[in-house]
Amino acid sequence: MDSLDQQLLALLRLDARASVATLANKLKVSRGTVSNRITKLEDSGVIVGYTVKLRPDVTPNEITAWTSIAVEGNKTREVISILLGEPGVCGLFDTNGRWDLLAELRAASLGELAEVLERVRLIKGIGATETSIHLQSYKLS
Repeated sequence: MDSLDQQLLALLRLDARASVATLANKLKVSRGTVSNRITKLEDSGVIVGYTVKLRPDVTPNEITAWTSIAVEGNKTREVISILLGEPGVCGLFDTNGRWDLLAELRAASLGELAEVLERVRLIKGIGATETSIHLQSYKLS
């Protein structure tokens, strides 16, 4: 990827629905160049999809939490595999420092969140967890 690809990705992150003409105008290149670059980025797996971002207050009854996870020994791959199949886990991230993984959890209620956390804590290979519940957002990108 060159700097034009990086600039194109930055614009798509801000607005994935931007037209090719708008992107071409902002990048000062032809529409064909933008179309070809997007196709190349999709075909190579750099762009794997497009999504919609919702304001947190749009789904006020949904609870979001983050669980930091310490993995025992060399069981990281097994733990990741199981967590990817857990319906309450909507994001999973490899980290450094005290915690090995960070899981973003979503649940309709505190009771449902407790059930998700119980299932996560029972996964063989997880040594410890620490969970924080999202209360409020102050900056939206």
